[in-house]
Amino acid sequence: EVQLQASGGGLVQAGGSLRLSCVASGFASDDYAIGWFRQAPGKEREGVSCISLTDGWTNYADSVKGRFTISGDHAKNTVYLQMNNLKSEDTATYYCAAGTPYFKGSIYNCGRHNLNYWAEGTQVTVSS
Repeated sequence: EVQLQASGGGLVQAGGSLRLSCVASGFASDDYAIGWFRQAPGKEREGVSCISLTDGWTNYADSVKGRFTISGDHAKNTVYLQMNNLKSEDTATYYCAAGTPYFKGSIYNCGRHNLNYWAEGTQVTVSS
């Protein structure tokens, strides 16, 4: 059974930094990707960034380019999202999701990987 656990959220002032972590377990294959999404109250869930643990391919939303950095440790099945220069508009519940190229039932993708496993969210609040 695939399980994901996200952590690292908190309250920070504008301009500050936080690092989110997402640990995956239970994948039968080493070929998977992990992505970060966020959802603010009254808004739709949006993709933030994702990384393939297989080849290191990454993707970022325009709104976070230059401020957020995603990285992965395949040996630890862990992905990190380093968030710098945080803004009030980054306030949201952040979710990590993971998946392989072998399932095509989710609307969320990271390159060729279909993200269908989700962790519970972690709250990020940026005060101005």
